[in-house]
Amino acid sequence: MKIAYCTPLIDGSGGMERVLCLKANYLVEKFGYEVYIILTDSKGKPLFFPFSEKINIINLDINYEEIWHMNFCFKIVAYSIKQMKYKQALKKCLQKIRPDITVSLLRRDINFINSIHDGSIKVGEFHFNKDNYRDYRKGIPFEFVQKTAKRWGMNQLIRKVKQLRKFVVLSYEDKEKWTELDHVSVIYNPLVISTDKAASLTSKKVIAVGRYTYQKGFDLLIDAWKIVHEKHPDWNLNIYGNGEKDALQKQIHRLGLENRCHLHSAVSNIEDKYIESSIFVLSSRYEGFGMVIAEAMACGVPAVSFACPCGPKDIITDGKDGLLAEPENIQDLAKKLCILIENDDIRKKMGEKARISVERFRIDKVMNQWRELFESLISAKNK
Repeated sequence: MKIAYCTPLIDGSGGMERVLCLKANYLVEKFGYEVYIILTDSKGKPLFFPFSEKINIINLDINYEEIWHMNFCFKIVAYSIKQMKYKQALKKCLQKIRPDITVSLLRRDINFINSIHDGSIKVGEFHFNKDNYRDYRKGIPFEFVQKTAKRWGMNQLIRKVKQLRKFVVLSYEDKEKWTELDHVSVIYNPLVISTDKAASLTSKKVIAVGRYTYQKGFDLLIDAWKIVHEKHPDWNLNIYGNGEKDALQKQIHRLGLENRCHLHSAVSNIEDKYIESSIFVLSSRYEGFGMVIAEAMACGVPAVSFACPCGPKDIITDGKDGLLAEPENIQDLAKKLCILIENDDIRKKMGEKARISVERFRIDKVMNQWRELFESLISAKNK
């Protein structure tokens, strides 16, 4: 079977790139599929994750990145030109490859991929959540223009997604939001961490993982940590990720947390960092899924998370294998962290249950769901 994935780039350290690496490697190594990853940007840059040499990586070199420094009006014109170039290049590429299934990761290609007649079945794979799909706070001036653009963009997306043969989202919480569609399936992101080791949960360390962006809410977490620190000054918060740290570092300094709140760069051995910790915390304003929660739980680390849209409520069973806090409620997040800090028995029981509950995310189970989906689509096409 030939599978083609369309996505902008794969050189980053984000969850989307990591998941694609896991799945593509599994498809070629375990199922013997022929996999193509078709990119638009970052040509020549080294890959962060270890993609299999059996995967065919094609970079169309559209280079959308070069237009982001332009002002708003020039950006619109340049973007339109890039889109036309991308459509022509992708059409030529797919007609040459002739994949059985083309998977769009719902980026720029979704605007025209259904009009490319290369014989492949078109599938959408959504790594965001519906409500927070596009964030125009920085790209478009004026709030009313941002809201109008978001409303128009969502209506446009729904029209395009309706034309796909299948639309796959990451959580049942998100599926319920797509009331306009009747061809939505839920397949969780795969969990690759598999270890016989489990965190002892005796260290006075809390861990958070994610990019240093507005979405991840580390500014909220640091404010919450100030409250925790006042009650438990001997505990440490360690945050791992890539991105701009300056504003967060200034916030840490302003709150006097320099010795107990630490910003680290992303690391390849994050599993070791989970095992060194006693609590995982997710402070995101929104998520596509939040696989880092499941990764920590697989290491026996109970999680405290905002019940943000979407993902945490699919992963954590509140009060059994972790705790959910009200979205963006700093006081509640601090309260839930303190519950696990102050109660060793509860922390350890939740850690044990966490290791069991995340078995449903194991990569073998998830990838068998993908194979069943692909085979059912091809079978239906051939009837």
